[in-house]
Amino acid sequence: MLKIYKTIQEAAGPLVVVGGVENIKYEEMVEIEMQNGQIKRGRVLEVSQDVAIIQMFEDIRGLNLKNSKAKFLAKTMKLRVSIDMIGRVFDGAGKPKDGGPEIMAEKYLDINGSPINPYSREYPNDFIQTGISTIDGLNTLVRGQKLPIFSAAGLPHAMVASQIARQAKVLTKNENGEIEKFSVVFAAMGITFEEAQFFIDEFKKTGALEKAVVFINLASDPVVERIILPRIALTAAEFLAFEKDMQVLVVLTDMTNYCEALREVSAARKEVPGRRGYPGYLYTDLATIYERAGRIKGKKGSITQIPILTMPEDDITHPIPDLSGYITEGQILLSRDLHKKGLYPPIDVLPSLSRLKDKGIGDKKTREDHSGVLNQLFAFYARGKEARELALILGESALTDVDKKYLKFADEFEKRFVNQAYEEDRTIQQTLDLGWELIGILPKDEMKRVKEEHIKKYLLDIS
Repeated sequence: MLKIYKTIQEAAGPLVVVGGVENIKYEEMVEIEMQNGQIKRGRVLEVSQDVAIIQMFEDIRGLNLKNSKAKFLAKTMKLRVSIDMIGRVFDGAGKPKDGGPEIMAEKYLDINGSPINPYSREYPNDFIQTGISTIDGLNTLVRGQKLPIFSAAGLPHAMVASQIARQAKVLTKNENGEIEKFSVVFAAMGITFEEAQFFIDEFKKTGALEKAVVFINLASDPVVERIILPRIALTAAEFLAFEKDMQVLVVLTDMTNYCEALREVSAARKEVPGRRGYPGYLYTDLATIYERAGRIKGKKGSITQIPILTMPEDDITHPIPDLSGYITEGQILLSRDLHKKGLYPPIDVLPSLSRLKDKGIGDKKTREDHSGVLNQLFAFYARGKEARELALILGESALTDVDKKYLKFADEFEKRFVNQAYEEDRTIQQTLDLGWELIGILPKDEMKRVKEEHIKKYLLDIS
């Protein structure tokens, strides 16, 4: 028998307190029947002796404590999953948002997932092509990796997210010689209606929706939906990866909105705040999301994550990017200075880092010269920026001839390598060929990070 209580004691923001409860479990689903007969859903957030705190997924303004009832459903929140989810758009609670029919469930999966035994994890080691040179060439994304994008207010992270979701692909083939099945799970939290429409229109216009599962939570939707949305998206991704043998890329934007929702619920619970008012368990909570990426021994599929977060006040030491950096394997950093120059995507390659890039490049994965080109471009660009600073202080006339070539390299690198059109989808071969064109700006004596045989093979015009 399901338990029904008429002992609702308090309602504060998205939280409802029910007293006199017995044998209630953490994460158990609850239905609150309002005085007008409306049913609102929630889940148990905390149980203390005979009191349960319920986190509501829907607006409960006007709740009459005396005339309302709480029904505990004795089950956790589950998502109905099916291969038919691909090509569909859902809201933050996993309900169809595109006007299409309900999904006929192949399975019902707990949205909290199951922890992956570390012993069962496979090491990420295959290349994912995003079509963006600064990522593919210099901060390579590897299958099974967690690689966040750190952005800031006013920067075009929505366009970068859309471009990656639209262009991403795997190049590896299965045992039948066919390109492996690939899908994108795109989850947007706390975005405006205009942003949501932009994403949907872009996916439809380019045909990317045919390989994507899209979840959208608007800024006007209940704040608690933002907390469950990444878990719903990852549950769909786990089904496609580990039961349908697909390579899945999960794009989560914006994780800052997710953390703000956590802070709001924490404040409503009157918890002791941690750094900058965020709950003390923020690190643990983010880890339960990020660590659902990876590969599992004996499974053909994989989950790769690109969480996108906006750094408040451009502060990389803020708790959200700071803690994300501890959990994930690197970061892609968007630069306000490059954005002001009119460059897109404004990815600052020097502070950006993909800790697993060496595992996803090489002869059979990208190309034999990838490692050398990557290291040489980094070295030349770093030296070129030093020459640029020197020219600002002393004047360009004070530079040596070699320094002037480094300065020219830095300018050309930003104009041609970093900068690319939103519609441009570069292959890894095009990216590496462009890298060699830029390396050729410097004399051969300066090329200390590329092999002699690669210089002869790929560099046609040596200065």
